[in-house]
Amino acid sequence: MKKIAVIGSGTMGNGIAHAFAQNGFPVSLIDISEEALQKALGTIAKNLDRIVAKGNLTEEQKAHTLRNITTYTSLQEGVQEADLVVEAATENVDLKLKIFRDLSTFAKPEAILASNTSSISITKIASVTERPANVIGMHFMNPVPVMKLVEVIRGYSTSDEVTRQVVEITELLGKIPAEANDYPGFVANRILMPMINEAIYSLFEGVAGVEEIDTIMKLGMAHPMGPLQLADFIGLDVCLSILNVLHEGFGNPKYAPCPLLVNMVQAGHKGVKSGQGFYTWTHGSKELIVADRFKKK
Repeated sequence: MKKIAVIGSGTMGNGIAHAFAQNGFPVSLIDISEEALQKALGTIAKNLDRIVAKGNLTEEQKAHTLRNITTYTSLQEGVQEADLVVEAATENVDLKLKIFRDLSTFAKPEAILASNTSSISITKIASVTERPANVIGMHFMNPVPVMKLVEVIRGYSTSDEVTRQVVEITELLGKIPAEANDYPGFVANRILMPMINEAIYSLFEGVAGVEEIDTIMKLGMAHPMGPLQLADFIGLDVCLSILNVLHEGFGNPKYAPCPLLVNMVQAGHKGVKSGQGFYTWTHGSKELIVADRFKKK
């Protein structure tokens, strides 16, 4: 695989494009918004500056990485020469199915079509294409340039050869692939999201406050950040979407989203991306302030 296309220039998309470009792959970064594409390039440049400042990258390597990325607002133009397409659009099943229908037409017949979905069935996504054997999940972790894990998800029809190639290219990125089969939430979110949901229930039921819950899990369980801070970081809307997939897929009430999470998302409190979640995220600062409504009276 020589040419990569990444669909979606948000947090995950620009991170995936960054990882491939820094490792020498020509990347087509695709989004319907030119403004979003320019913002993504700015984010990638800032992240590269941090790596340069740590002495892990030269200015020349930074410039080469940025030259490896070409932006497109046309899906057809962006994917037509790609050997591997990685879809990193919003976690919305209808949107993803539309994209993969289009990819079945626009991408080369031999191209591998991967989705960065965190919970949506790869088998379902593959079913709308004319090449289900070439469809696979590549679930990168956020922040992509830093996190080593890539969850590689085989759909029902994914071929052994496609899996082998995706494992190989994951390793070429300096990351560690871990294979999983296609069941709701795969492995990472099937385990993580119920924990986050239980932490939200603990807050909802008045067991403890935001800081107390996060402190207990950080200090008692050696987690790098507490589950409520992590939920803000992932995006409360994304957490809700994944829990809904788990609940629908397994039909088990233990996956039902906490009413507090539902209300927060409906109110537009989505965590870091909106500036308000379980914490208030001040612009340009890493300081976390517990949202007023959750502070002890």
